Amino acid sequence: MSFSINGKTAIVTGAANGIGLAIARHFADRGANVMCADMDEKRLSAELGDVAEEGNIRYFAGDLRQRLTIANLISATIDAFDQVDILVNASRQVMATDALDPEDNTVEMLLEQNLMTALRLTQQVARRMIKQAENNSEAHSIGSIVNLSSIAAHQSRPELLGYSIASAGLEQMTRSLALALAPERIRVNAVSFGSVMSASLQSSIGENPEWREEIEGHTPLQRIAGPTELVDAVQFLASDGSGFVTGEVLTVDGGRSLLDPVDVPAH
Repeated sequence: MSFSINGKTAIVTGAANGIGLAIARHFADRGANVMCADMDEKRLSAELGDVAEEGNIRYFAGDLRQRLTIANLISATIDAFDQVDILVNASRQVMATDALDPEDNTVEMLLEQNLMTALRLTQQVARRMIKQAENNSEAHSIGSIVNLSSIAAHQSRPELLGYSIASAGLEQMTRSLALALAPERIRVNAVSFGSVMSASLQSSIGENPEWREEIEGHTPLQRIAGPTELVDAVQFLASDGSGFVTGEVLTVDGGRSLLDPVDVPAH
């Protein structure tokens, strides 16, 4: 079974920086057509502007919390590449929550940003995958959806209340949609990560340099992985090589979730 994604078309959200950008570039390097989506148009242009005029990579700027923006993203992808075979929901936000403040609305904000946006985009992309596969009754799988979660879904800290709830919801969404879309031959999986240098972790370590040593000390492999070390796992779940895998949450954390929860950042 091939792990190739050559010739497939992927939408990657959160693609302006960090892990989303690493996934988008990796997919493009492996021959996939990639639509990079993010609300940060300036950063998208800075990172991808020189390559997005031609070839197999494009970018789309917009707020995916808006339903019309989701529709426009899918239309832009079809206009550019005629189809969509892979969706990677890599867009996510990390915010601190005051667990005892009834006026704190970060739980609602993170549910909207990290969970509901992925759900709505998945629903619309799945409808497109089903439509374009109407005359393809032989393929075992017509599409793959990969969600990016966090070990914070299971190992949390009080100030990550909202982020943890949204991550846990995303993993349950993955399992539920895997069952709902299996009859349509669409697979839905997730990658749960920790001890990976995401954009948010890099920012946190910049503000709290001592966190690097704490994270490395509580990671069995004793280091923080680079964003590119996550992308092979995402490619596996996106490719036909995982054609009989659905509803799974693959953990990529250097063994960290095998230990008891500790007071270090989980993202």
